[in-house]
Amino acid sequence: MRMSLRTKMLIMSFLVVSGSIFTSGLIMVYSISDAFEKELGERATAIARTVAQMPSIRNNVGKPGGETIIQPFAERTRLATDVDYIVIIDMHRIRYSHPSESLIGKEFVGGDEKASLSEHEYVSKAKGTLGNSVRAFVPIMDEEGVVQVGVAVVGILTPTFQSLLAQYQNDLFLSLIWGLMIGLFGSLFLANNIKKQTFNLEPYEIARLVEERSAVMQAMDMGIIAADENGKITFMNRLAKEYMFNDSKKEITRDNGLAELLPNLNDSISKALNNTQSLQIVNRSMNIFNKIYLVSLYPISVKGRPAGSFITMVDKTEANLLAEELTGVKTLVDALRAQNHEYMNKLHSIAGLIQLERTEEALNIIIDETTDEEDMIQFLKDSISDYSISGLLLGKRARARELGIHFHFDRQSYLHHLLDGFSPGDIITILGNLIENAFEAYSPKGKNKIVECFLQGDVSHLMIIVRDKGKGIGPEDRNNIFTYGFSTKAKEGRGIGLALVKQIVETQGGKVEIVSEINKGTEITIEVERRGENDKSLYS
Repeated sequence: MRMSLRTKMLIMSFLVVSGSIFTSGLIMVYSISDAFEKELGERATAIARTVAQMPSIRNNVGKPGGETIIQPFAERTRLATDVDYIVIIDMHRIRYSHPSESLIGKEFVGGDEKASLSEHEYVSKAKGTLGNSVRAFVPIMDEEGVVQVGVAVVGILTPTFQSLLAQYQNDLFLSLIWGLMIGLFGSLFLANNIKKQTFNLEPYEIARLVEERSAVMQAMDMGIIAADENGKITFMNRLAKEYMFNDSKKEITRDNGLAELLPNLNDSISKALNNTQSLQIVNRSMNIFNKIYLVSLYPISVKGRPAGSFITMVDKTEANLLAEELTGVKTLVDALRAQNHEYMNKLHSIAGLIQLERTEEALNIIIDETTDEEDMIQFLKDSISDYSISGLLLGKRARARELGIHFHFDRQSYLHHLLDGFSPGDIITILGNLIENAFEAYSPKGKNKIVECFLQGDVSHLMIIVRDKGKGIGPEDRNNIFTYGFSTKAKEGRGIGLALVKQIVETQGGKVEIVSEINKGTEITIEVERRGENDKSLYS
């Protein structure tokens, strides 16, 4: 059974507070002991100096029978100053006074008195006959102060560590209790606050959630990048690393920024990060390592405040494979529907002529329709290398007849090879959107409706021209028709086709030109070159 965060924090705080207070207590006791010993040393030195200046002691140390005079003075001074012992020794280390009279006349055995016999004054800590003590050594000089005659030793027994600990144990215990109470209450408050911030999830639950989310992100078939509000990368899945660095083993750090990795989105990222507008980018084509990707950027807000950006990347080649499949089915269905509708009308006409016994006219209709269709199909087979593009043109031709529009596909057109970087899906997208927009330039009741299409392309260049004589585009709309989401039809879901056309062309380094006049028509020209010489065929 896992312990909760609150229990872990209580146990941890108990151990930390207990250890801290116990360690602090020991340090405090040692500090008190050092300070106490220093104070005792200063006191012992002052008393030893006073004793060394006493005439009765100075004049009798080192002389026969001197102990009988020195001992009473030393003992009275000891009792008056409340020290543990006062010992007077001569230059041969012989004691002349001692609290224990049995030791008078015997040699001093401290071992730390040697320097004092050379007129040095100091304090030492040593274990003497009465125990551990701090003792001061002060030389005793004769009346002239020239010759040293002995040493005054004043000792004060020091308390042991155990005695100091016993003396302050109540204070230590009280500090421990208060510290534990403060630590426990603080831990409870901190644990509750952390639980609230983590939505009442335990750490192992958070870890599992992060692992699951990361596994999901890594398993997705698109590149995913997350960035904070400053544009610094916080997450990249496996595919995004392969796309951005062409090396899935390269490590991503917080020093990597979106503006650095996606230079084509610099302006957009800056606007998003500066919060100048709520910016969203959908399926923008980008060239990374000579490969085209569809990049989308979505701003992220938490509680109404910008929290970063979420970016998805899709390999356009893979997207085109799917788009081509779907678009091909849609184009085929549209073509079949339009052709079925047209042929039903033709069949009704032929059936009517036969019933009226006008068989020759019925035969002429059949021959004309068959010849025209076969001629167009043969031309497309000879001039257009990709069958999906030929199918699109046949479908648009049938669609035009259904709308009462004459669709003229220039016989100088050809597409022997796809320009490097273009897929059949790209050409279908361009042609389909341009032709469909040209169809929509006419009103349903209009007359003399003509749409002309010109296509030339090989390994070095591509040119597409689509022209209509419809209502035209006004100057106020001309600069916006390639903007994502802009449409003059005012219908939901429009304003995407021309934006995609421009993205495809500009990603490949091409250009889109538009010439239009109100009520006179529109001509859109697309050119992409892969060589320096401008030898493209011109539309006539």
